[in-house]
Amino acid sequence: MPEHLWCWILLLLLVRPGTRAQKTEPPAGLFRGSDQYDFAILLPGSGYQCFWHFSHQSGRFYLTYMVQWVSGMSADRRLHVTVLSPDGLLVATLDESSGQINFQTQETGFYQICLGNFVNKYGNMQVYLDFGVYYEGMGNLEREDEREKYEEQLNSTISSIQTSASKLNTYVVNMWRFYNYGRMKRTTDHYLLVSNSNYISWWSAAQSVVILTAGYLQLFIIKQFFRTQTNKPRC
Repeated sequence: MPEHLWCWILLLLLVRPGTRAQKTEPPAGLFRGSDQYDFAILLPGSGYQCFWHFSHQSGRFYLTYMVQWVSGMSADRRLHVTVLSPDGLLVATLDESSGQINFQTQETGFYQICLGNFVNKYGNMQVYLDFGVYYEGMGNLEREDEREKYEEQLNSTISSIQTSASKLNTYVVNMWRFYNYGRMKRTTDHYLLVSNSNYISWWSAAQSVVILTAGYLQLFIIKQFFRTQTNKPRC
């Protein structure tokens, strides 16, 4: 077989139809559910870390964070938080130990969440994060022509069930957000209680050592006043 014919066969195999890269965004016809994430991260001194979260247009983006504990001498709990749009524009920023960010997404893409521990150069910081996106009225996201076709096929009972399920899903998401906030608050209080307990224990031990040392020194000084010389010559 000629050599150029082998080249054409190999080229056809490489560029055969259907071999294109898949999109990370789901197709528009699929059901778009809500997705939430909650976890804790450890930021080192002067550390900076970013996360990317995908959202469709007209979604409700939320972020809740709280600093649980800080090590080091300064122990400044302020955290620099920024949220950027898929185009790189600043959407929101905070410089507090805890806070919430909520906004309506205006475009489809990956939103960037960045955390910076800039105030503690030599101290670590543990931060609890809870963020995600939910869509209000998720049962009515089809196009107008498809909606009219479905409304002709479905009766009023199924339509009411879909509306109730959509509202229930939104309520569950909001309840989950408040639950996560309460959980991170309890975790923060636990770390604060352990820190105070350790502080009181070490401070009490140090005071006990100081009191015992002071009592021993006082007893030693008073004893010096009553010391008599037994080697004096007799008459």
